[in-house]
Amino acid sequence: MSAPSRFDRGHTDDLMTFLAASPTPYHAVANAAARLEKAGFRQVAETDAWDGSTGGRYVLRGGALVAWYVPEGAAAHTPFRIVGAHTDSPNLRVKPRPDSGAHGWRQVAVEVYGGPLMNSWLDRDLGLAGRLSLRDGSTRLVNVDRPLLRVPQLAIHMDRNVSAEGLKLDKQRHLQPVWGLGDSVHDGDLIAFLEEEAGLERGEVTGWDLMTHSVEAPAYLGRDNELVAGPRMDNLLSVHAGTAALAAVAGSGADPSSIPVLAAFDHEETGSQSDTGADGPLLGSVLERSVFARGGSYEDRARAFAGTVCLSSDTGHAVHPNYAERHDPTHHPRVNGGPLLKVNVNNRYATDGSGRAVFAAACEKADVPFQTFVSNNSMPCGTTIGPITAARHGISTVDIGVAILSMHSARELCGADDPHLLANALVGFLRP
Repeated sequence: MSAPSRFDRGHTDDLMTFLAASPTPYHAVANAAARLEKAGFRQVAETDAWDGSTGGRYVLRGGALVAWYVPEGAAAHTPFRIVGAHTDSPNLRVKPRPDSGAHGWRQVAVEVYGGPLMNSWLDRDLGLAGRLSLRDGSTRLVNVDRPLLRVPQLAIHMDRNVSAEGLKLDKQRHLQPVWGLGDSVHDGDLIAFLEEEAGLERGEVTGWDLMTHSVEAPAYLGRDNELVAGPRMDNLLSVHAGTAALAAVAGSGADPSSIPVLAAFDHEETGSQSDTGADGPLLGSVLERSVFARGGSYEDRARAFAGTVCLSSDTGHAVHPNYAERHDPTHHPRVNGGPLLKVNVNNRYATDGSGRAVFAAACEKADVPFQTFVSNNSMPCGTTIGPITAARHGISTVDIGVAILSMHSARELCGADDPHLLANALVGFLRP
């Protein structure tokens, strides 16, 4: 992957396809895996014995994926170069008893996942997607990618103060979407509908992980198409860039001085504490097993981890033209200005001076400009998988990302050039 020209939009076109095809973490990792398969990677099961041969491999667990490429000549103590990201986004998720309704409306009972901008989910055509667990122990992905649900907002005639006082939403009462009409509620209707959509027999589904998504397609925006509007950029933009970068490095023959890795975790938006989250054992287990499969000892594992570096790639905040005072006065990241280096001295981001040098070297190698983000001192800073990864595994970690607006909205906004600038910077990092 070479440095892009200002008008090279092939990567961004592909990102838009990826976003549209990945309404849930389960779809995102399936799509990333398919792209890695085309690059020669093969899936390995965690329940199988692993060998130490060279080449690309990946592990899928729920909504998480870890992929790595062992170059020819890599030793057991060879350190890793990791791109970390997350697959989940704030949304509305279906409750265990989903069938609901009142006053002639059929509704779906949902729970708020993460910290969405709740107003962005109102009066929007929503689809429904996720993972169905079947009676035989298998799973099936389902995606109803058409207008199915809607959370209707109260008319201004019944809320005359909304413009002056702001919209106030109760998460329990005001966010339940409608999906039809009927005077009675029948338990099992929604799941029966999804069984039919997925081509399953009635009663095959015994469990589900389902969530809503906007069915509006990603699109270029602006006078010169210099912007992109779309869903789940936080943080599928980074998952897509990391997948493309790992495939590019593997395709050109990775340097045996390090092993490139992509770690795409679930549940970042709710704290990362799960078996598929960054605060779980998945990454450490995969890295350790890779060392041991190549004949390494615990000493080799310690040496490999000591030399490992992780770039935690997540979206960051571009300066907002209507709220510039909310930003630090000397740090105003702009869209299409290149990826962000994210810094917080209270360790909400993991970046330090040595990490800055690593990222600067990667960007210089890839001929990619980068910017720095730091929060206004008067406002709390968000966090990422970066500090969690650093603390859990004892590896050097740097927080980076792409500047966007409308973070946690059902539809976010980024620069059209930034996605491929990030991908090129990741190639520079994974190929030291």
